Amino acid sequence: MTSDPERTPHDPEPPLPDAGPLPFLPYYEDPSPGHGTLPARAWYADSSAPRMDLCGLWRFRLAPTAEAHDPEAGFARRGFDTSGWDLLPVPAHWVLEGHGTPAYTNTRYPFPVEPPHVPTENPTGDHRLVFDLPSDWPSGGETVLRFDGVESCARVWLNGHELGVFKGSRLPHEFAIGAVLRPRGNVLAVRVHQWSSGSYLEDQDMWWLPGIFREVALLHRPAGPAADFFTHASYDHRDGTGTLRVESEPPGRVRVPALGLDLPTGRAATVPVEPWSAESPTLYEAELVLPGERIPLRIGFRTVAVEDGVLKVNGRRVLLRGVNRHEFDPDRGRVMRAATMRHDLVLMKRHNINAVRTSHYPPHPRFLSLCDELGMWVVDECDLETHGFVHPANPGNPVDDERWTPALLDRAERMVERDKNHPSVVMWSLGNECGTGWGLRAMASWIRERDPDRPLHYEGDPTCAYTDVYSRMYADHAEVERIGRREEEPLPDAGADARRRAMPFVLCEYAHAMGNGPGGLAEYQRLFETYERCQGGFVWEWIDHGLRLGGDPGERRFGYGGDFGEELHDGNFVCDGLLFPDRTPSPGLVEYKKVIEPVRVEAPSTTSGVPLGTLRVTNRYDTVNSRHLGFRWVYEVEGRAIGSGELAVPVLDPGGSADVPLPGPPRDAPSGEAWWTVRAVLGTATAWAPAGHEVAWAQFPADDGRAAPGSGSGSGSAVAGRAALGQGVTGRVLRGKPRTPRRAEGGVVVLGPGTFDAASGELRYLGGFEVSGPRLDVWRAPTDNDAGFAAPPAGRLEPRWRELGLHRMRHRTVRVSVGGDALTVITRVAPAAASLGLRTVRTWTARDDRLRLDVDVTPEGDWRVPLPRLGVRMGTCGTLEHAEWFGGGPGEAYPDSRAASRIGRYAMPVDALQTPYVRPQENGARADVRWLRLGRPDGSGLLVEGDPVFWFTVRRWTSEALDAATHTGDLVPDKERLWVTLDHAQHGLGSASCGPGVLPRHRLLARPAHFAFTFRSLN
Repeated sequence: MTSDPERTPHDPEPPLPDAGPLPFLPYYEDPSPGHGTLPARAWYADSSAPRMDLCGLWRFRLAPTAEAHDPEAGFARRGFDTSGWDLLPVPAHWVLEGHGTPAYTNTRYPFPVEPPHVPTENPTGDHRLVFDLPSDWPSGGETVLRFDGVESCARVWLNGHELGVFKGSRLPHEFAIGAVLRPRGNVLAVRVHQWSSGSYLEDQDMWWLPGIFREVALLHRPAGPAADFFTHASYDHRDGTGTLRVESEPPGRVRVPALGLDLPTGRAATVPVEPWSAESPTLYEAELVLPGERIPLRIGFRTVAVEDGVLKVNGRRVLLRGVNRHEFDPDRGRVMRAATMRHDLVLMKRHNINAVRTSHYPPHPRFLSLCDELGMWVVDECDLETHGFVHPANPGNPVDDERWTPALLDRAERMVERDKNHPSVVMWSLGNECGTGWGLRAMASWIRERDPDRPLHYEGDPTCAYTDVYSRMYADHAEVERIGRREEEPLPDAGADARRRAMPFVLCEYAHAMGNGPGGLAEYQRLFETYERCQGGFVWEWIDHGLRLGGDPGERRFGYGGDFGEELHDGNFVCDGLLFPDRTPSPGLVEYKKVIEPVRVEAPSTTSGVPLGTLRVTNRYDTVNSRHLGFRWVYEVEGRAIGSGELAVPVLDPGGSADVPLPGPPRDAPSGEAWWTVRAVLGTATAWAPAGHEVAWAQFPADDGRAAPGSGSGSGSAVAGRAALGQGVTGRVLRGKPRTPRRAEGGVVVLGPGTFDAASGELRYLGGFEVSGPRLDVWRAPTDNDAGFAAPPAGRLEPRWRELGLHRMRHRTVRVSVGGDALTVITRVAPAAASLGLRTVRTWTARDDRLRLDVDVTPEGDWRVPLPRLGVRMGTCGTLEHAEWFGGGPGEAYPDSRAASRIGRYAMPVDALQTPYVRPQENGARADVRWLRLGRPDGSGLLVEGDPVFWFTVRRWTSEALDAATHTGDLVPDKERLWVTLDHAQHGLGSASCGPGVLPRHRLLARPAHFAFTFRSLN
């Protein structure tokens, strides 16, 4: 049936239609969750009971269909000959081990949509392991066989006895096997089907990767073991006490030595405690003592609640500085090692991230233990998404079909029971992008009854009928502001509208980090900090899902949809993370760290109200004071440190501010452009970073670059100071003796150090360096956000640019004139088949050994699209392999993604200036540049100065080659040539690959412009 998206909890529930029983179905098509498994229970990392790891090399064979090999499952019997089978590691995805190929789709199912049926072509992997029990394995009690993750349907036998069937790929399943287990020669057989009815519930925007991809183990269950237990540990912020109660079956005792507690399960105790939070993750070591088993516990006291329309933890509003995290490794897929999980969380913490949404399934259980330990707010999401029924629309959505409700409830139960004892889990999420339906309502009801102490999240129902928070994806800045004011568009039902309007708001997905971007992060963050209701969100997403090509662990070429022969795929939409596939941070992650930093430093200004000679420091942590931070300052002139020291900042409570005196500039400081940089650093080492790790920073000009040092503090905030730099100081005059252009043999014009083609007016030599250009340039290799994969047609700039012809601009020389002290070149730059164009006047002058280019651009015609860029491009000698500059850095920056760019003096090889996006695109621009030096090892080179400041890129390939490349391996460096782009302006990035485009103030509209560069050769 088609659900009513506007139905509210206040409406009477209509009866479900009688769908009728399904005809006989093979087990892998039956919509039920399976059979034979034990009830779901809590996960724990360790216990006194023995455990046997069954991971390692298994025998494996692959069949093209579910019944192609051995339909009677003879391979499960002892004595079956598997000598001709392959060896396969477990855990693994067989398609990444040389058996078949992976496939990627975003929302579309890669098979016909006729639930619960799946294709006859259903790759099926038979796995077989023969094992002996350890000699000291207990003879009494029970033994449980546990699978932590198998995609997508598994049928299991032990010693020829069928144990059962299960689905729910990212969820644990256990079997009782004591009755059939033997001391030696046990045969464990597992048949895994790539496609099953469960696949309809797992359309989760990721690679389809079948196999046993999480651990398999035997767990001994002695007499009186833990069947299940539930740790309730609340915190009362009013009196600083925590209340502990542990439910357990069977009953036992709970011991918490640090709190002096030794109490029976089921009984509550209230004592003074330090609370757990993502910022201060205090855990108390404890032990659950049962008749047959002892289980170590780590208890964190915290209370989560929605109060007065605000999500609070321990009585305080929290701001989610989050990311969506799929589990991914470029070589192993969703096979996650403990070291990789810890590495992810350490990177998150070091980049100021405090929250994770486990999109779109429960993660490996050890990941949540690490979140408990290191500190992370977690939205734990159920293993559920039926996006292919919503977009594109298809009938038969399982979330609104009662025949699937047992499977939905099974998934909810297994998530909650497994993860309920983690203090880091502060919200349950019903799943992702399923539309609406009674199955979701049933899940919500079960979760609320089982765990009423955690709020519920789900984005797919606009009425929020099942949830405690209002969640959206990719709402633009204007809509977020309306929601923050509680002025969003009303729902038709007044009661539902009032209920939703009283909820806290989160963006469960925003700032789509596909390719170069996202832009607009800072503007989002200001909204989150301004409006109490807007409690942050989760950037999409943590890591690019690029599969390594070539097999070499050091290879940095990665594949995406379509690279493996898929007939249906969604290209590089799977590469949309803040990390590159090898876990190298992208510029987007560096930008995000700066934007969400938990300390703000404001410079003196009339707008901020910060007095002259002081700084205003604000603690933007949610729950902790600033005692763990130290503050340091650096005073730089022309990018060189002249002085540094400690800044005395009082301890600030969460949300508190203080005005702190700023020291005067060093007395011996030379003249020149001077900047203050203030850094907040860790005072002592933590579990995730050493002492001295930079948490936050601010930078502001000491003067306008011309006043003498010590003449007074600069005015304006750091943001205002940066904006002023974007305009720069115009009218800079060349000093020295003017040179007069003269015509010479060979059809050239000589002007100072420059030699020009007399017919075209283009520069050919600068000093001893051969050059070409510089010519007006407006094209950039479109970014994924320019392409606007999921944007409406008006938001897709790349096709509009190409339709206009901006990638094939023609340059017509109108006039080259030599007169007075100048060489003037007038050109018209325009695309074929269009009447509009850009009239360009390039005026060259020279004094001594410096050559100045003034560029005046006047648009002609009706320009209805923004320009990709506006600047000049030139080619020069490929031996100029080293770049040094004074300006923004060290990494790339663009108009709406430049918060992390700080003014300084930087140097690096030209090849290191490139950003290796999985799909090549515009990258590597440095902003606010005063001068750029390109040099050889012997010190010779070229110097470029801007008037005003400028952006530059330097590459060993053209923008056209970058545009044509589909993978990094397509880019072949030209050792003989460098291509240098000097930009007056760039168009912003936005996040239109899946979200809003570029904000108006970051758009590059076609308007008259004037800019200039001065060139000098260095010997």
